[in-house]
Amino acid sequence: MLITRRAEFSASHVCSSPNLSEAENRERYGAAANPNGHGHNYIVEVTLEGEPDPVTGMVFDLRQLKEILNESVIRELDHRFLNKEVPPFDRIVPTAENVAIEIWNRLERRFPAAATLRNVRLYETEDLWVDYSGGEPCSG
Repeated sequence: MLITRRAEFSASHVCSSPNLSEAENRERYGAAANPNGHGHNYIVEVTLEGEPDPVTGMVFDLRQLKEILNESVIRELDHRFLNKEVPPFDRIVPTAENVAIEIWNRLERRFPAAATLRNVRLYETEDLWVDYSGGEPCSG
């Protein structure tokens, strides 16, 4: 069975790689490479997988999932300039893909064996989102 919890946070960022020139960054990332940054009202959905406990009927307590999300993700990312305030984005371009990976990394060891982290979905806008289900992280 899969259960999903949704949370929201607002953050700003610049999509700019130190390995590229200013012109290359503008070409690759367009307006998102503006050095003054831009912001999003992100929505993150975290999905756990497991079997419902025979006593509680729950895969995982959704109130506890909300607390973990608030502590590990929302409190750390909300109202932050990701490139300047949130490692690893001082070294890694904070694309939606890399932000989703970072959220996964912050959460993956927070759950008991009975409830496995299955997916992180991050909406950057209403019509743009990424899904990450673990695996090798991207760099750069």
